[in-house]
Amino acid sequence: MSHQQQQIERFCRHLGYEFSDQKLIQRALTHRSASNRHNERLEFLGDAVLGMVIAKALFEQFPKVNEGQLTRMRSSLVKGKTLAVIAKEIDLGDYIRLGEGELKSGGFRRASILADGFEAVIGAVYLDSGFETTSRLILKLYGERLTQLNPEEVKKDAKTRLQELLQSRGFPLPIYDLITVTGEAHKQTFEVACVIAEQKIKTQGTGSSRRNAEQLAAEKAFTELQKALVS
Repeated sequence: MSHQQQQIERFCRHLGYEFSDQKLIQRALTHRSASNRHNERLEFLGDAVLGMVIAKALFEQFPKVNEGQLTRMRSSLVKGKTLAVIAKEIDLGDYIRLGEGELKSGGFRRASILADGFEAVIGAVYLDSGFETTSRLILKLYGERLTQLNPEEVKKDAKTRLQELLQSRGFPLPIYDLITVTGEAHKQTFEVACVIAEQKIKTQGTGSSRRNAEQLAAEKAFTELQKALVS
């Protein structure tokens, strides 16, 4: 048995799932910096499957909760930070294949790489065994994060809070402008501006995705808007 096969077997024990098609998990654990046969398509698939499983679980677990709260709970459970934590719990960073540059820069610890790798693994499990098996695995990995979730404790994201505050005062919605995108395709940094023309507020946020950058800019704008409204 090769070293790579041994590594994959160890990871599968951590994951709690044995693959019928080893090529799927090999690809799921391959970052684009390491090979042209990387995990991004599986990541795309896993993202959709994960969102569906969590949405269905929340729908069944909270029959009296409205759509807005369900959406916020789902977002809190499938956001990159949560996925990276679960990936660390199954030691995914110890097994993902990275290119030399990513290895040297500590890519195996980077939250975005871990989160994307976790989604790719979910996509691979789905192709290997279908929805029901994948659903059971996801719910097991989430554990108390899902079963002990309290709808009242899930905070609205910054963009939602900013939008609601503006609407409550009759102001136009903010505009988000992409300023720059830097870095290689697999390691990009986005800089976004949040503009509230009515209040002459302009803030900037930087993140590993456009969405993250927009949230950071919105958080700053929300703080500035609150100050402006009480002054």
